[in-house]
Amino acid sequence: MQAKDERYPDYPLFKGLQRPLELMGLQGRYIYWAAGAAGGAIVGFIIAYCLAGFVSGLVVLVAVLSTGIALIMLKQRKGLHTKKELRGVYVYAYSKKL
Repeated sequence: MQAKDERYPDYPLFKGLQRPLELMGLQGRYIYWAAGAAGGAIVGFIIAYCLAGFVSGLVVLVAVLSTGIALIMLKQRKGLHTKKELRGVYVYAYSKKL
């Protein structure tokens, strides 16, 4: 009878463990996309600066950054787990084999 009356200690539970990683409004995999876009822009700037000059380097930097940001914002708007949307009507003849 003592076992039923014994109360186990309560511990606080952190409820945010199932939420995706978020940094400055970017969620999950898009953080890595932003880091890749920034890294690609810097590398592109260095290469264009060495080959053609400062102004062309800035053009490449702005072009790569703006393309990366636009792509991230468009993809993130669809959701973190974007999947291919199949259009049409699908009819399943049966769901299980008997």
